[in-house]
Formats: sequence, C-alpha cells, structure tokens
Amino acid sequence: MTTPESGRVTGTKDKNYNVIWYVEACLSNALRLETYIGDAERDGDSELAEFFRKAQADSRKGAEQGKELLRKRLSS
Repeated sequence: MTTPESGRVTGTKDKNYNVIWYVEACLSNALRLETYIGDAERDGDSELAEFFRKAQADSRKGAEQGKELLRKRLSS
C-alpha cells in the first residue's frame, strides 16, 4: 500500500503535481494528435482529420486552462 505524497519527497504537493501532470498530458495529447491528423490526411479522410483537429484544440485548451490555474496557485 502506498501513502499519498504530500510534497515531502518531491517538494510539490499532490494537488499541484496533479495539475502539472494534467497540463503535461494535454500537451502530449496535442502532439500525438498531430500525427493522427497527418495519418488521416494522407489517407484522404477529412472527416477523421477534422475530428482529431477538434480533439487537439480541446487538448490545447485544457493545457492553457491548467497553466493559468497553476500560475494563480503558485504565485500566491
């Protein structure tokens, strides 16, 4: 059984680490979706490419929202 990390080991509280992780996951997803968009375009599937573009935009938005939340929390 693991115990919650309160910042003692990493120097970052779980709640802040979780937001950092979320931002990284959103940015990573946006990068991965760029590959999927290219794959769909190469196959001539504009519907799928547009689907992935929308998902990529959502990932970018999530990353920006997470970064803003971190800015507020870490500056106070």
